[in-house]
Amino acid sequence: MQKIIPILSISGLDIVAESKNDIIQLRADGAMGGLCAPLITRINARLREEKPARIDEDTIIISTWLPPIPSGAFKRLIAAEVSILFGKYVPETVSFEITRECGCDCEHCVVSGGEGELDTKIIKRAIDDALDMGAFIITFTEGDPMLRKDILDLVRYVDKKRAIVNIFTPGFEVTPEKALELKEAGLHNLLVSIYSPDPEKHDNVRRTLGAHQKAVEAIKNGLGAGLLVTMATHISPDRMNELDSLYDFATKLGVHEFSVWESIPKKAGDAILTDSDRQTIVDMYHRINSTPGGVRMFSNTYFEGEMLGCMAGRRWLHICVDGEAKPCPYIPFSFGNIQDTSLQELWKNIRSTRMFKKDFNDGCMMHDALLLNRMAQIPEGTKLPVRFNE
Repeated sequence: MQKIIPILSISGLDIVAESKNDIIQLRADGAMGGLCAPLITRINARLREEKPARIDEDTIIISTWLPPIPSGAFKRLIAAEVSILFGKYVPETVSFEITRECGCDCEHCVVSGGEGELDTKIIKRAIDDALDMGAFIITFTEGDPMLRKDILDLVRYVDKKRAIVNIFTPGFEVTPEKALELKEAGLHNLLVSIYSPDPEKHDNVRRTLGAHQKAVEAIKNGLGAGLLVTMATHISPDRMNELDSLYDFATKLGVHEFSVWESIPKKAGDAILTDSDRQTIVDMYHRINSTPGGVRMFSNTYFEGEMLGCMAGRRWLHICVDGEAKPCPYIPFSFGNIQDTSLQELWKNIRSTRMFKKDFNDGCMMHDALLLNRMAQIPEGTKLPVRFNE
């Protein structure tokens, strides 16, 4: 039985989803349909060639990182991508560092320096701004969002008709009871990082004994509560040999998606993945996602390298724990603070900067030699992030 689902309707453009035999394909009609053809083709290829993260009774979730089809948030995804076709970039993902508190002591932690945390009212105002600007993904992160007392209130606050909500956590606080509360509050996706199937190696990265066991328990508790659960990992050159075993571990745990992110250099000369490493990840991505059964794989190497380009300052806006606004969590330059400047103005500051004018940057900007050289000019010991215009 064929089903037609309206997705977007504006002057000169109608986009619908055609569902038949559990396969969804988008179609664009109207005077602007031809302009949207590359976007529609790209999305349809993913829907046709790759297994989804989950299929429910009346929705398909392509990836845990993306809104369900159909949903109000997915309509906004299409609207944002159409806007980008016309040169108006939208912060599709807005991530918030909401606490410095964490049970781990990771060397790679990117939480900003200083003291204190943002007031709940300020965070909620920024969420409203983000949704008004077209965002459809709100992510709470760094250090452990579960340690913030108002985390359930913040999850509830996000309008689920407009955006999905993700939480990145090391997993120390995700008890069965908390997992159920997150589900009831409307959390879309629980992301728990595991750096190695070997508990000792994971604990060494976290610099915390028992961190691996806590992460596994959090994943099981999230799944038990009916949440979407992603096992995430950051792959550095010295951990490439663990990719397959990490995927096998994710499959054993029964998560909905195995998410692989490239490790980020902090300065020029830091080890980064080689082109051969990246090709290995992309080949694995295609092999896994075209094979029925098993856990789906997400990879920023593919997503940002081949599909959309680096999202920093183009589709991504990050808010530090002290309110400083950055293009993404990793770039150590800020463009103002949400405590005294609207999110709209901060996004304008980023978008007016020359390095973000380029429509497509194939791969993470933190691997760019010019940016790393500019970072090298920051005096040692300086509190990060640094204002870009300074």
